[in-house]
Amino acid sequence: MIPSKFDIARLWDTYHLPEYKRQHVRIVAQVALFLSVRLKEHDPSVVINDRLLRAAALLHDIDKEVPKLPGERHPDAGVRILADEGLDEVATLVKTHPLHTILNPTLAPKTWEEKLLFLADKMVKHSVISVDERFALWREEDLPRDARHMLHDTYPKVKALESDILKRAGVTLSDIQRHATEAAIRALLAKVPSLE
Repeated sequence: MIPSKFDIARLWDTYHLPEYKRQHVRIVAQVALFLSVRLKEHDPSVVINDRLLRAAALLHDIDKEVPKLPGERHPDAGVRILADEGLDEVATLVKTHPLHTILNPTLAPKTWEEKLLFLADKMVKHSVISVDERFALWREEDLPRDARHMLHDTYPKVKALESDILKRAGVTLSDIQRHATEAAIRALLAKVPSLE
């Protein structure tokens, strides 16, 4: 089952997703869907389930404020929650979005939906940024040694994914940033009462 906008908002409220994370997931969804549209325009043989991609993008951080069970870390609790909610397709997609999955052949993003969610998440902090900028932010953090090694090992693979998808979609980082800004402006204008 793919949840509706209403179902997604209910899940955000039920699992206390903070407003800053709601903003993050909205931008991730905008980026992922923009890339999906552009990929399909450039190659009509590309098939992407945009409804599934949108739902997974909007729910990929659902467990950020949820107590984890023993042995769980992000997104394990989110995958569990989504499966418990009957959203197995979404849970399967969410499972592949963490940075470390790109190093694991069984978890690494393989489908277009998985690749777009993974990449869009890495290109969004509070706004759209490049993979280089995102990794620079992570490197500035006081991370344990194993996390620093993981950053070192994942960077070339994530950078290659970014380059491949942007090239295949025929877009630049500036195109994505412009699209996200325009989408944010449209969302704000939709909230302004009509002057009529």
